[in-house]
Amino acid sequence: MFHRAGAPLAVTLIAAVLDSIVGISVTSAIAGVPVRPNFVVIMADDLGYGDISCFGDPGYQTPHLDRLAREGLKLTDFHSNGAVCSPTRAALLTGRYQQRADIDGVIFADPKQNRDHGLHPDEVTFAEALGAVGYSTGIFGKWHLGYETQFNPVRQGFDEFRGYVSGNVCYQAHFDRMGIADWWHDDLLTPEEGYSTHLITEHAIEFIKQHREQPFCCYVAHEAVHSPFQGPEDPAVREEGVVGDKNTVSKKEIPRAYAEMAREMDNGIGQIVATLKELKLAEKTLVLFFSDNGGTPNGNNGPLKGYKGSLWEGGHRVPFIAWHPGTIKAGSVSSETAMTMDIMPTLIQLADAAEAVDHPLDGTSLVPVLYENGLLPERTLFWKAGNNWAVRRGSWKLVNMRRGRAQSDGPQLYHLGNDLGESEDVYAKHPELARSLQEEAVTWQADVAQSAMQELVP
Repeated sequence: MFHRAGAPLAVTLIAAVLDSIVGISVTSAIAGVPVRPNFVVIMADDLGYGDISCFGDPGYQTPHLDRLAREGLKLTDFHSNGAVCSPTRAALLTGRYQQRADIDGVIFADPKQNRDHGLHPDEVTFAEALGAVGYSTGIFGKWHLGYETQFNPVRQGFDEFRGYVSGNVCYQAHFDRMGIADWWHDDLLTPEEGYSTHLITEHAIEFIKQHREQPFCCYVAHEAVHSPFQGPEDPAVREEGVVGDKNTVSKKEIPRAYAEMAREMDNGIGQIVATLKELKLAEKTLVLFFSDNGGTPNGNNGPLKGYKGSLWEGGHRVPFIAWHPGTIKAGSVSSETAMTMDIMPTLIQLADAAEAVDHPLDGTSLVPVLYENGLLPERTLFWKAGNNWAVRRGSWKLVNMRRGRAQSDGPQLYHLGNDLGESEDVYAKHPELARSLQEEAVTWQADVAQSAMQELVP
């Protein structure tokens, strides 16, 4: 198994493989689900809850995602762990609250900020756990968990990496916000021509074809629909050594570029699914799609309040689709509440790789929801972004949103089942419940946050 520190890697790998050979597969008890299926994990960037047509916006045409939803399952109450990029990605990779890994906010490209920060190599990722039981693992697209070589994906369990390590690059020229070249093949800077969304798709398909004969996990971390807003025919907006963007589309042109970015991502997902079908891998492969946080004001969060960066629902409730032909019932919809950190437990259960992780995970496997139309255990869930925090138990949500450096008006309580738009604060009607939720938030902070977070106060 993998230890966060201590035992030599070779010994722990052997132990994990032996344990998996002599153990009884967890997936054997789930009718029709193949043992150790392939995984294609697709994460969009800054995609709002209403940014794809199957979640409510007919203005954006996403026919391939719509088809996955018709043929698979939608979760209507799925949430990113963070309201911005890096925290959610840390939770995805580790199956734990990102605060445990000290990734509580964005890792910036600016060396004057926290460019030297990253996901510590001792953290156990789903790539390491899957690799321990024979999976080939690759990531294509955005990393955003550390710029330095020690944090590179190939140092975190992935066999292959094609993409960029920063929060975003020019879609055409692949420079980050600081004008630093940022397109990699494994841990080597390797410039490549092409629109980033197209390159991500091409490399993901190539990886799938190369590893068709063995279990694989293909993590597709799209740049779309994050800024800079560039369709495939728009010019480059960054150049080497120059900080910031130039020649950007006008405010009036942003909706056009945004729609093109969503369309190209959707087309790429369609190409990946077509490849799985051509290789006769569709029934052996679980495809998951979700976003790293809510949409920006340039996107569409549907009926939700707030945007990326906030802890209103619009900041972290995101679309989720699962597709696995022949095993996930077509047209399924579930309102179970889930989070990004639940992905890793799901993958390692299906891969029978639990023995490769030697510490508890905060996430919960989604297998009962995906394959058995079941329910998840009752639990309380938590979010924190800067000075803001939120806690969720059932349909009840207590949220504390500050306005800049000023104190907030105090925590606000909402019943999301009756008030999805968070418009009616019912704290005064349920003070004991609100205090109970806040006490849980304080306990959670002591457990997971410690040095990475400030004290939770109104």
